[in-house]
Amino acid sequence: MTQVPIAFIGGGQMACALIGGLIRSGWNAQHIMVVEPYAAQQMALAERFGVQVLTQANACLSRADVVVWATKPQVMQEAASSIVPLLANPLHVSIAAGISLHDLERCFHSARVVRSMPNSPALVGSGVTGMLSSDSLSENDRQLARRILTVTGHVFWVESDASMDAVTAISGSGPAYVFQFLESYQAAAQSLGFTEAQARNLVLETVAGAVRLAQSEATAFADLRSRVTSKNGTTEAALQVLNECGFAAAIFKAVSAAQQRAVAISKYMSKAIA
Repeated sequence: MTQVPIAFIGGGQMACALIGGLIRSGWNAQHIMVVEPYAAQQMALAERFGVQVLTQANACLSRADVVVWATKPQVMQEAASSIVPLLANPLHVSIAAGISLHDLERCFHSARVVRSMPNSPALVGSGVTGMLSSDSLSENDRQLARRILTVTGHVFWVESDASMDAVTAISGSGPAYVFQFLESYQAAAQSLGFTEAQARNLVLETVAGAVRLAQSEATAFADLRSRVTSKNGTTEAALQVLNECGFAAAIFKAVSAAQQRAVAISKYMSKAIA
């Protein structure tokens, strides 16, 4: 499959996840450039991936057919103002959180833009990434963006910035919900006498097994739960406590709070982008 030159603006963790995934999928490191201002990270990128590292943006970026914006949202406008004039109308793929598609198009002075929202498991190739583009984006560009982002895991398209805020609340913030659950679950296991290491392993294997079982068939989660909940058994006793403590309501409230915060951040960033 044809490879195109890609430039990354920023060489942090998520950029490294994408670069590593691209190279593992067969992408030639010589076709990847990274603009990274920090010396230690420059060295790490060059040694780990063998990509071309630029200490600052220069005319080399004009070769890029795709630019992946992996900068912090608050510096996006400043970075774009100095870099966009060096580019030759590439496809822009942003992985910066909280900036609407319209504001990204304004920053890049282009309609060839894909807004994306990856999550942290992308670092191990098991990420979930939502993608958004305007209706005017060509099918070739959509396929190219998908091809690049797929190297970190599952990807899917959404239809609006509102949907992207929902993606942020579910998959973007979602790993933290899981980690919070694992932390509490491990503490409960330790309270029953398991060592810290034993509790961690027991909890991880239990959760991983449950997820694999759920993935193995199209059965509703409620039905899977019912299968393992015997009348007057231990599982029923445990679930009764979770329900009495408002477990489901807490999840709904948490997701709603994350979604509302995502909307607020997007509004703030829109005002900040002139």
